[in-house]
Amino acid sequence: MGKGYSTEEIRQKLISLLDDDISGMSGIEISEKIGINRITMSKYLKVFAAEGLLRQKNIGNVTLWFLEPGQESFIFPDDYFKVASQYIEYLIKGTEDQVFSLIRNCLHSGGTVNRLILEVIFPSIEYVKKLFDDGKIGTSEQNLLMNTISNSLQIFNQIQVVSDPKKNIVVIASDAQSRLDSEAASSVYHSAGWKVSHLGDMSSSINVLFDLDLQKLIGKIWKQKSGILVIVVFSKTDEGLNFFADSINQIIEKSGKQMKLALCGKVSKKTKIRSDLTSEKIGDILQWSQTVSENQK
Repeated sequence: MGKGYSTEEIRQKLISLLDDDISGMSGIEISEKIGINRITMSKYLKVFAAEGLLRQKNIGNVTLWFLEPGQESFIFPDDYFKVASQYIEYLIKGTEDQVFSLIRNCLHSGGTVNRLILEVIFPSIEYVKKLFDDGKIGTSEQNLLMNTISNSLQIFNQIQVVSDPKKNIVVIASDAQSRLDSEAASSVYHSAGWKVSHLGDMSSSINVLFDLDLQKLIGKIWKQKSGILVIVVFSKTDEGLNFFADSINQIIEKSGKQMKLALCGKVSKKTKIRSDLTSEKIGDILQWSQTVSENQK
């Protein structure tokens, strides 16, 4: 590769080179300015076009390359705060395409999935909930914004990661209000190499047979009982945490110490729930999960 540039360095140079260039550049011009031979540059241009960074236009025998709208380069870790504000602005006042482009640009610029979700996605979820609680948006708009956030999380899930068969996790939302939190957490676990089973909103499954139903599922996804299995429950109510904790603890008693339970939600001081960890902060849950997995090795 010319001058030993990495893929990310080439990407950043292309963004700087083609930014605000309305006339486009040929592959030859680009290769000369960046300092990479034409054949190698041609391969990278096609890859970046497939990723949505570039578009091409054929004029006669010449192919001109343009930067797709919305491309931007960030410097991390300094720009996480900037991105958080920008994400909310695009979410509320912009378009889905702007939201998706922002996430892709962050990943291309070296942003980590963990910090993007903790510092960008989760604050935006809380922001939308507050807008609704304050009466500034209605149910329809809240659903639209939440679906946009959910769709942007799929960008993280599309990142190819080799999962560790010894790191198994089941993520549950006990109510519809916790669904997006559970989706965001699942994306972090996916990026960290966990084998994720995201069950989503399980409020419709609250019945006396739930523990048997869940135990049957666990038997399928954790057949060899290799490594550990962590179950994380998200809930906005004490009742939700209580029900799922009681049901899951019955399964844990039969499965042994390789199975763990973490609860994410606010619990009143009078409420006593048995779990390996209970916290309102998703960051605590994620860090604890990583520590548990490391201690099993």
